[in-house]
Amino acid sequence: MDFSQTTRVIDFKKRLQDFMDKEVFPLEKEYLRENRQLNNSEDWNGWQVPQTIKMLKEKAREAGLWNLFLPDAELGAGLTTLEYAPLAEIMGRAPFSAEIFNCNAPDTGNMEVLYHFGTKAQKDQWLTPLLNGEIRSVFCMTEPDVASSDARNIEASITEDGDDLILDGRKWWSTGIGHPDAKLAIFMGISDPNGEPHSRHSMVLVPLDAPGVTIERMLPTFGEYDPPYGHGQVLFDKVRVPRENLLVGLGMGFAIAQGRLGPGRIHHCMRAVGAAERALELMIERGNSREAFGQKIINLGSNRDHVAQSRVEIDQARLLTLFAAWKIDTVGAKAAMTEISSIKVVAPNVLQSVVDRAMQIHGGAGVSHDTPLSDLYLMARALRYADGPDEVHRAMIARQELGKYRRNSTT
Repeated sequence: MDFSQTTRVIDFKKRLQDFMDKEVFPLEKEYLRENRQLNNSEDWNGWQVPQTIKMLKEKAREAGLWNLFLPDAELGAGLTTLEYAPLAEIMGRAPFSAEIFNCNAPDTGNMEVLYHFGTKAQKDQWLTPLLNGEIRSVFCMTEPDVASSDARNIEASITEDGDDLILDGRKWWSTGIGHPDAKLAIFMGISDPNGEPHSRHSMVLVPLDAPGVTIERMLPTFGEYDPPYGHGQVLFDKVRVPRENLLVGLGMGFAIAQGRLGPGRIHHCMRAVGAAERALELMIERGNSREAFGQKIINLGSNRDHVAQSRVEIDQARLLTLFAAWKIDTVGAKAAMTEISSIKVVAPNVLQSVVDRAMQIHGGAGVSHDTPLSDLYLMARALRYADGPDEVHRAMIARQELGKYRRNSTT
């Protein structure tokens, strides 16, 4: 395997890091303050996009730092999964920065779905404005009344009615549903209750202003509503859409989901690595800038051990994620299931551990809005179930490993 970076990637890294250093980090506190002033209520109807973000997005696009995730040289940067990984790490150092480069979830995954599986009409209507950053989208899969960690449990329905499809069901934790620019949902539901378990579900494109679509509430995480994005509960009550809104065909929901989740998990994990690097830097800076009991805090207790342990864990997580990215590019996401599941366990847990250590050395400041640590911790804890809980990923790894043992034992 080869993790060496091409001249093109090195150039992108330098340009992206320069942009973060010169444009993003100097405005980080201003953005957070502006966002809290604009969006200080759980009422998403009044949420607004801070001008700071709008201004930075314009600058990023002018700088050619736009749609870096998309492996198409005309519509995006044309990078492989492995090539994009270090760029995602740089973005991860500020939790809000991915949107600045139009590389934010769930839009990246939805754009990849439309790019790979959409018809020309679907791409013209939805992919083009998403790539232009004119609208935002959501992915509606998880449901409140079933254990959605097993996607076969999904109960929302898709019923054929002539040239139309009728959608019914309640979804929740639909990320980005509160954003004022959110216009499209990708809805996953059961279209053939009697089919094979992985051929029962389909995906449908749904305009969020379609009759019968009702955003019922935003769901707080540790008391935070994450404006202007939000994670919402949405009711689809006899929502009628034309059949041409169907993605690929009936029964193809799981196949599409598998293609969507592979590269997207690399993005999340590399952003988590970048966030952990930021937390480690903050830990060291705090430890070297404060004194207690006659010496620098960094030299008290086990703080130096915490620095060393964090360094080891971050580097391990990065290498494992790069390996998964390399394997996706080399043999495809399906053949990289063990590696993808592995990084989904490792990266969020490493981030959570490193941030927790950084919080401890910061004292009260670590859990306040004076540092990004509380946001990074929330991100880490949510990631441990957002793309499937740790337990599901571990079960996948175990199943793959036991399968190898059974095959070897018969030879």
